[in-house]
Amino acid sequence: MQACQLPDYSQLPEHIQEILKSIRCIALVGASPKPQRPSHQVLHYLLAQGFEVWPVNPGQDEILGRKCYPSISALPPEAKIDTVVIFRRPDQVMPIVEEAIARGVKVIWMQEGIVNREAAARAKAAGIEVVMNLCLKKVHQLLKVDGRA
Repeated sequence: MQACQLPDYSQLPEHIQEILKSIRCIALVGASPKPQRPSHQVLHYLLAQGFEVWPVNPGQDEILGRKCYPSISALPPEAKIDTVVIFRRPDQVMPIVEEAIARGVKVIWMQEGIVNREAAARAKAAGIEVVMNLCLKKVHQLLKVDGRA
């Protein structure tokens, strides 16, 4: 496993704002019920900003009052997921990307510290936008997309 550098939030990719504008319904993979965990903080923030968020964690039934699902493929049909946010180790990303491709999502967002170039290439080949090694909450707060922040 390759170590990755923490991102420089002053040098965001130009297309990142367009990606953020397109996000409406999120599957958050690796959601945690523990308030000190980044995945819990991001889930809480996204819900507070008005995003529809579906927590995914096979070890949980509910997080922040939201039913939790064991996988992306287990999400109900009414969950019109356009984005998958990943809080898992890089070596666990490929199966999540495969599920996201099967689900027909538009964006895969690997959180800060998560880089899997093979999974990113697979997603891009399927026509999916990919963001790696950036925190969705931090980027959203910086860009204040759609006045939601």
